[in-house]
Amino acid sequence: MSTLFLRTLREDPADADVDSARLLQRAGYIRKAAPGIWTWLPLGLRVLNNIEAVVRAEMAGIGAQEVHFPALLPREPYEATHRWEEYGDNIFRLKDRHQADYLLAPTHEEVFTLLVKDLYSSYKDLPVTLYQIQTKYRDEFRPRAGLIRGREFIMKDAYSFTIDEDGLRQAYGEERAAYERIFRRLGVRYVIVHAVSGPMGGSQSEEFLAPLAIGEDTFAQSESGKAWNVEALTTPETEDVDFSSTSAMETLDTPDSTTIEALVAQANALHPRADGRTWQADDILKNVVIAVKHPEDDQHDEPWREVVVIGVPGDRQVDMKRLEAQFAPAEIEEADADDLKAHPELVAGYIGPMALGPQARGASEAGELAGSDDEEDVDVDAGSAVRYLIDAHVARGSAWITGADRVGYHRFNAVYGRDFEADGTVEAVQVRQGDMSPDGSGPLSFQRGVEIGQVFQLGLKYSKALGLNVLDHNGKAVPVWMGCYGIGVSRVLGCIAEFHHDDKGLAWPVNIAPAQVHVLATGKKAEAFDAAETLVKELESRGIEVLYDDRRKVSPGVKFKDAELIGVPLVAVVGRDTVENGTIDIRLRNGEQEESVPAEQAAQNLQDRLSALLG
Repeated sequence: MSTLFLRTLREDPADADVDSARLLQRAGYIRKAAPGIWTWLPLGLRVLNNIEAVVRAEMAGIGAQEVHFPALLPREPYEATHRWEEYGDNIFRLKDRHQADYLLAPTHEEVFTLLVKDLYSSYKDLPVTLYQIQTKYRDEFRPRAGLIRGREFIMKDAYSFTIDEDGLRQAYGEERAAYERIFRRLGVRYVIVHAVSGPMGGSQSEEFLAPLAIGEDTFAQSESGKAWNVEALTTPETEDVDFSSTSAMETLDTPDSTTIEALVAQANALHPRADGRTWQADDILKNVVIAVKHPEDDQHDEPWREVVVIGVPGDRQVDMKRLEAQFAPAEIEEADADDLKAHPELVAGYIGPMALGPQARGASEAGELAGSDDEEDVDVDAGSAVRYLIDAHVARGSAWITGADRVGYHRFNAVYGRDFEADGTVEAVQVRQGDMSPDGSGPLSFQRGVEIGQVFQLGLKYSKALGLNVLDHNGKAVPVWMGCYGIGVSRVLGCIAEFHHDDKGLAWPVNIAPAQVHVLATGKKAEAFDAAETLVKELESRGIEVLYDDRRKVSPGVKFKDAELIGVPLVAVVGRDTVENGTIDIRLRNGEQEESVPAEQAAQNLQDRLSALLG
């Protein structure tokens, strides 16, 4: 340590927002270069390399072969799959001196596909799985949590190529099982959750989430043990409601009722229910206007914007992240003033379904809206009617108070399926504690988690887009089936630090620690340093990795604090007891199992302890 490029810090960095970022900087593993961008120091790089070694070993175990692509890539492959546009502001784009477009790769599906296309042409070449461990770049709007949400990060990404879907399923299962072994070996707790494929595409996807309160992902678990990312949750199908006794829809005055709270108050004050029950927020069908920002596609030469209205129960909030997952690869945002101006039928605060979707498209030539019972409705061009989607919690036959498309008025007893229809159903609202699980096994509970890995069955999306075909058994050219499998290697390191620390510092699992034994020479007497060097040499001769604190002008207290901060799993203290009694103090990093052993037995004692830790 007298020559190691290391400075530990006694104070927490001012901008460290999670424990892993705080301790990794204080212990001298990483240094911040810019928001979301980190420099790896010698200790940090040793841990990172140890994690990568575990990944490589498990990839070799399933026959995957390692390659390495550049991070700087041309525009054309990403344009062919429309992802040059779909990624929006999330990627770093740049031009070279010849004004050619490039990007810093956020992921490498396209170039993996093109590599296999370049070299393979027959079913006899398949199956094959290729992977790399490479730096990725994403222009995160708000980098946070140290290594857990950065702009530059290290990822292992693998891709399987098979002749048919059965082969894809087999490769997917092998990779998924390898991920479980990797995370167990690394000492990372994880939950496998059903996920949405999003911009990646494909038919099936699962995420590996580390259950941590600092995570940005929320996942739900059912009593059956299954888990889902909230974006992938589906609402069990609702039973139809018998509306035969529901009164006819009518339009009633509700002045100054542009919010749910105000509408409930006005409805109870002006139009109390006949059954004596008070109107509640869950009696309201509110209609939320969003703008869908579609990327360029086969029908549009440039990105395009669509206004869509979503009908949701009034006691629930729209979950924009869940909703966006269903519109992928498009992005969504709340509609702005220009969107509303372009659609005068959308009366802010009083929007109802009658001017939307099937109702507007079914309007008569005279402009009357189907199902209308008043004379002041806005005429709507059926050909330009706004698409109307309804949340999955809204049952057919259920009756609602909803907007009348006129300022100061709402429709009462508007029945879904009798008085209005929707263009489709979406999962639009925030899920809540106690909501029923998709498999119907019981109510859901929720936790936060950090995504550390994800597996996808990509199917034929990229092979078709980029022309990856091979000749099958009959000599016919067929597209190749693909799977994609990613692990956030640097993010995993941050999660391990979150799981393995205490109030004194880091406490690494032995198989990824920067060293296996931390030897401290304490005091001022040369005999202690001589004994420490003897122990270090004997440990190294046994193949044990040692971090040796040989600093002669550093107090024992500082050395002890540094050892606790750095977090090597085994600590051996060579000092006064060694000189006076011929013993060396040995303990685990957490202070447990401390004992003094004769100096000549110390190396064997440490090796035995190490073997026990390694299992």
